[in-house]
Amino acid sequence: MPPIISASMRTHTCGSVSIDQIGIQLGLCGWVQRIRDHGGVLFLDLRDREGLIQAVCSPDNPGVFKIAESLHTESVIRIQGTARARPEGTENPRLPSGAVEVDVHELEVLGRSETPPISPEGAEAGEETRLKYRYLDIRRPALFNNLILRAKINSLTRAYLENEAFMEIETPILTKATPEGARDYVVPSRNYSGSFFALPQSPQLFKQLLMVGGVERYYQIARCFRDEDLRADRQPEFTQLDIEMSFINESDIMQLSEHWLRGLFSELLDVALPDPFNRMSYMETMLRFGTDKPDLRIGLELVEIADLVADVPFKVFSKAAQDPTARVAMLRIPGGAALTRSQIDQYTEMVGKYGAKGLAYIRVDRPGLGMKGLHSPILKFLTPECITRMLERAHAESGDLLFFGADKTKIVNDAMGALRLRIGHDLNLVKSVWEPLWVTDFPMFEWNDKNYRWTALHHPFTAPDPSNPEVIMAEPGACRSRAYDLVLNGTEIGGGSIRIHNRSVQQAVLSVLGMSEKQAQVQFGFLLEALSYGAPPHGGIAFGLDRLTMMMAGAESIRDVIAFPKTQSAQCLLTGAPAAISADQWRELGIKPVKSQTITE
Repeated sequence: MPPIISASMRTHTCGSVSIDQIGIQLGLCGWVQRIRDHGGVLFLDLRDREGLIQAVCSPDNPGVFKIAESLHTESVIRIQGTARARPEGTENPRLPSGAVEVDVHELEVLGRSETPPISPEGAEAGEETRLKYRYLDIRRPALFNNLILRAKINSLTRAYLENEAFMEIETPILTKATPEGARDYVVPSRNYSGSFFALPQSPQLFKQLLMVGGVERYYQIARCFRDEDLRADRQPEFTQLDIEMSFINESDIMQLSEHWLRGLFSELLDVALPDPFNRMSYMETMLRFGTDKPDLRIGLELVEIADLVADVPFKVFSKAAQDPTARVAMLRIPGGAALTRSQIDQYTEMVGKYGAKGLAYIRVDRPGLGMKGLHSPILKFLTPECITRMLERAHAESGDLLFFGADKTKIVNDAMGALRLRIGHDLNLVKSVWEPLWVTDFPMFEWNDKNYRWTALHHPFTAPDPSNPEVIMAEPGACRSRAYDLVLNGTEIGGGSIRIHNRSVQQAVLSVLGMSEKQAQVQFGFLLEALSYGAPPHGGIAFGLDRLTMMMAGAESIRDVIAFPKTQSAQCLLTGAPAAISADQWRELGIKPVKSQTITE
C-alpha cells in the first residue's frame, strides 16, 4: 500500500510518477537537485525521498520561469503541472520516472537555499564537513540508503520477535554505576547532591529482573553508552538489539538468532546464510586463528608445533615450547615464497606492535629436497628431522612460505592472528562470502596481571560451568562460562550467555572478582535479593545494530549508518557538544568545575 500523501501540499511523490500518470495534473514537492538551461528552457531535477522527476519551466510561462531562474540547487519548492512523456531519445532508463517529465504551470518556493557546502551528487566532502553539516550529508543517496536499510532492519526485527511472542519493554536510561565493564557516563543529580546516575552500558540487570518478574520473553532496541576510546566500529552511544528469554538453553538462543539473521539477509540482501551456522570452542579458535573473532573467509590457519621444537638448538623455539604459558605456532602462506624481503620486513615490523620480538620464516622452494630445497636464516638451528615433520604438518608445497611465532601465548596469538588477517587481505585470499560463527565455551575468568585479580571474561552475571559455589571459589581458572559470541566475517556482532539465577552462585562469582559481601550488597544488593524470590533459568543475547547495519550496507564505519554520530574524540560537530554549562547549573548540581568551564553570563 502506498503512503498517504498530504493532498494540501502534493498529490504524488517524485519517485512514484510514471507513464501511468501522463496527462494528469500533479502536485509535487521536493529539493531542486540540478538546474539545466537548454536553449532558454529550464529543466529542474526535483528530488524527494522516493526519487527524482524532471520538471520543465518554459519561458512561455514568464511567472514560473522567473522564479526558476532565481533558484539555487537544494532549494525546496512545490510545483503543479501536467505529466507528459519525455521526447524520444531523452528518456533516462536509470530512473523509474525516467520516461516522464512535468510541464510546470505553477512554482512556489517553500525554502530557499544558499550554495550548500555538501552536494548530494557532487564529490564527497571531508568527514569533518559531513559531520558538521550532517543534515545536508543525509541528503546524499549513499547515507540516505544506509538509513533506509537500518529502518528496514529495525522493522523486520520487531515483526520477527513479536511473532515469537516477545514483549518490547523499555528499561531506564538513568541508572546506577557499576564497577564492572567499560567506563560509565555519569549524570549528577540535582536533588541528591553528591550522588550520580549512570547512563546504561547495557540493560543487562533490568532484563534479568524482567525475567524474575515473569515476562519470559523480552526485547528492546536499546540505546547504550560507554565512555571508552573510539574506533571505526565504536561510538560513545550505540544501539543494540537486546533479547532475554526464560526456560531456555544455549541452543534455543542460537536457533532464534540464526533464524532472525537468515531472514534479514534473505529479505534485504537476497543472501542465503548457512543453516546452521558453524560453531567452534574458544580454545579451538585461539589455537587455529589466534583470536576468538576469526574471519573464516581467510583459509590460513595457525599450526601448533611446540612438540616438534622442544629440544632444538634454536632457543627462541625450544624455550617457548617448554614454557606452559607460551606457544610456538606456524603459519603456512600458499605461494608466499614470492614475497620480497622488504615485504617480510614490513610484516616483521607489524608483529612487533603486538610484542613479538621478530618473525622467523622458512621459504619452501622444493620440499622434496629436504634442507636443500629450503631457504631461511634459522635452518642451521633446526634438525633435519624437525624440519621434515614441520613441513609435513604444514602440508607445505613448492612456493610456500612458513612464518613462525614463539613467545608468551597472548603475544603469539595477537601477533600471528593479526599477521594472518593482514596477509589474507594483501594476497587477496579473502573469499567473497558471509561466514557466521558461534564461539562457545569461553573461560569464565581471566587473570589480570596488572591488578593481581580475576576478572570476568564476559560479565559477572554469566552462568559458570560448573555452577557449584565451592568449586567456583576454589578453582576459578578451571571454570567455563555458558557464553556464546556470534562472529561474522571476523567481526563480533552479538554476544550473550545463560545467566546466573541462583543467589549463592552469584555471590560466589562476585567474591572471586574480589568483591566483599558488603561491597556486593552495595553494588548489586537489589539483584541478589531478586534472585531470592524464585528466579527462573534464563539467558539472552545482544546484537550491535550499528555494527550489523554497517556490515550489511558495506560501509567502512558505523558513523555511515548512524544519523547523527560523534567524532573519533566523542564530539558532536553539528551541535558543538559537549559544551560548557552556566554557573547557575553548576550551583544547582552542587559541584564545581576543575577549571573555568562555565558559560559567560
